Order: sequence, then structure tokens, then C-alpha cells
Amino acid sequence: MSHIDHDNPSTPGKFKMEKSSYMNRIRWHYSSLAKLTFWSFVLFLGLILVFFFKSPTSTSSPLPSDLYRRSLRTYSWGGPAWEKRVRASSRTRSRNGLSVLVTGAAGFVGTHVSAALKRRGDGVLGLDNFNDYYDPSLKRARQALLERSGVFIVEGDINDIALLKKLFEVVAFTHVMHLAAQAGVRYAMENPSSYVHSNIAGLVSILEVCKSANPQPAIVWASSSSVYGLNTKVPFSEKDRTDQPASLYAATKKAGEEIAHTYNHIYGLSLTGLRFFTVYGPWGRPDMAYFFFTKDILKGKSIPIFEAANHGTVARDFTYVDDIVKGCLAALDTAEKSTGSGGKKKGPAQLRVFNLGNTSPVPVSDLVSILERLLKVKAKRSVTKLPRNGDVQFTHANISSAQMELGYKPTTDLQTGLKKFVRWYLSYYDSGKKSAQ
Repeated sequence: MSHIDHDNPSTPGKFKMEKSSYMNRIRWHYSSLAKLTFWSFVLFLGLILVFFFKSPTSTSSPLPSDLYRRSLRTYSWGGPAWEKRVRASSRTRSRNGLSVLVTGAAGFVGTHVSAALKRRGDGVLGLDNFNDYYDPSLKRARQALLERSGVFIVEGDINDIALLKKLFEVVAFTHVMHLAAQAGVRYAMENPSSYVHSNIAGLVSILEVCKSANPQPAIVWASSSSVYGLNTKVPFSEKDRTDQPASLYAATKKAGEEIAHTYNHIYGLSLTGLRFFTVYGPWGRPDMAYFFFTKDILKGKSIPIFEAANHGTVARDFTYVDDIVKGCLAALDTAEKSTGSGGKKKGPAQLRVFNLGNTSPVPVSDLVSILERLLKVKAKRSVTKLPRNGDVQFTHANISSAQMELGYKPTTDLQTGLKKFVRWYLSYYDSGKKSAQ
């Protein structure tokens, strides 16, 4: 209750207030309000100054909303020492070597691709924001692995245009391998904005900087088999319709393909999209079924085995990471030069999309049986209906285009690939040093 309320009668009726008393109260009220406004302004100004002086000038601006908490943070970059590391990592060791910027380099596929490029003498610079979609310590371990082979990972966000422009000022990249993305089908129901932020806005940020670079790099980027959505015709071909996404993740990847077409058409960027089919292997993602099945089987926990309507089988075209890497490198090697200069198109440019799969769909129940044999532990299976969360019943890749144009030929079957994964898993999480969360 305010000061003036105390002077009002508690019941309706006429009352008389002295003019001087009333004016004194008004003066007091506005005087207090003026003081409050003044000190609020001082506090606000102080907060701005603190933020300004504490934040480095060469950082990306953090967004206040929690919607993007897994994507944007404040990162420090720049300076002579930093530029020296960027140049050294990007320097080629072979005459015709590529100089490649790999986004999402601390991710599962990004780590393997970066290591393979470096091994053959290419210059490689990584970029990753180390978000917490899954355990960041696994990403840091991958980072350490790459650093031992001479790959420097810049810690930053793909939506930080100032950082991207700086990287292209320091290094004239011949190629970009764009693998950074918000992965996972089910998480989109919890944090849909993170998918738009990373998979759409992030791709546009990369393309915007690449279109203005001189020379423009050729770009290979990760699309997804999820774009086939609710298609029932198998195997999935690049000529099939992709306008029936079953998840927001799939929709953002489909949007990415349309955006790529636009930048190719307007700016002459050479663009190759790769539709990955259920990639697995050592250093994999903990949110993938084969990974958390392994963890839960070892812990004696029940694992969910999904089945479709009418007891239909749920199957995936599991593709070993080394086969995916071969496809990625082949896409980089066969990518033609972009035809634009400084943001202006000078002629038609290459635009491609390829399936990278294994061509042998395996029921998820068979995946579990293989893991049981490798781990020598019986799984506690819990059969449940396939939820309406974006998961599809099956995936199956037609890879004829990749075979013809990239020389792509997967060689690792699921039994062999899972054996390599389990060996890595037991080694990585051995002796209680690390916890499989």
C-alpha cells in the first residue's frame, strides 16, 4: 500500500485535504521517483561498462536466450600467436594438397575426417563450439587426439561472422568441409530452436562468408538420410522425393539442401551435399543407439527395442565411419572450383548430392545380438512401439551415384565395425578413469 493510500478514508465519502500537505506529498513522491530513476540509470550504465570492458573485442556476442545455450557462448580468439597456429595447422605438406576448414571438427565424423586429411598431407583447420548436447569431455578427448597429429581446432561458433571472416583473412582455404550441426532426431522436441540456429542459420553463415571470399572455396557439407522422411520406396535414391520430413532435424537438413541450391545458383559456389546413413564406430556419439546400448548392456540396464506397427521390423543402414570418411575425401577431391569472385557469379558451378551408406539394412534386434556376443553379456531387451518422435522404420541407401562419381565403395560390415567400436569403448572407459554418462 502506498503512502497516499494511508490518507484516504476506508469507506467512500467526502473528505478534505489541505493544499500544502498535498503538494508536499507530491514533491516527495516525484523526488523519490527521480532519485530511483537516476540510480537505476547509473546501475544500468555500470552494467554496460562492466560488460564492455570484460568482453574481449574479438568474441562472438552471446545470446541472452537459453534457446541457444548449446550453441553460442563467448570465445576468445585473435592475436599473433593465434594466427600463427591457424596458419601452421592449415599449411599443406604435399604439392597438390588441399587447405580445408573443417567445421564440427571435434565431432564424431569431423574428427575422423580431419585426421584422415592431415595424414595424407592436406592442411586442416578445425572449428568447433564444444557444446554440451552430449558429454563435452569426449569432444575434448577428440581435440587432444587431433592436436597430437597437428590439427588446431579454433573454439568458436559458426554463426560468428567476424570469426569466420578472420579465418578467411588469415588462410585462403581451397575447401570447406562443413560438418557442424545440431544432431539427433529426438532432441528436436526439447530444443527446436537449436536446430534452426545451427543447421539453417549456421549453414547460411558459412555460405555468406564463402561467397565473399576471394577465391571462393569449394564446399562439401553433411546433409542426412533423414531427408527421405516417410518415403516407403527402397532403397532411397537421390532422385526420390524429399518433401515429407518426419522430424524437425530432417526438415532443417532438407532446408539446407534448398539453401545450398540458392547459393550455387546466385553466387557460383561449388557445393556437394552428403546424405549420411547411420554412421557408427570408435569415438562415436553417445546419443546413438549402438553406443548407449553398449553402455546399458554392460550396466545390466534394460534397453528399448523399437518395433513398428503390426510388429514391423525397425532397421538401419549402419555405415562404418571409415567408409564415410572415404566418401568425404572423395567428395573433396572431385569438387570443382567455385565460379564466383567476391560474391559475384561468373559462370555455372557444380551442385551435387550423394548418398553415403552401406546398402545393407540391419534390424536393430540383430545389432543387439552382435553386441551381446562381443560384450559377452546378455542384454535385457524391452520391446516397445516406435514412438512418434521423428524416428522412421527403416533406412536403405542406393549408392550407385556415389560409386560412379566418387568411386565410393563401403567395405566394413556391421559385425566387423562393431568389433572395432567395442574395443575402443572398453579401452576409453576402462578402469574407472572415465564415466560413460
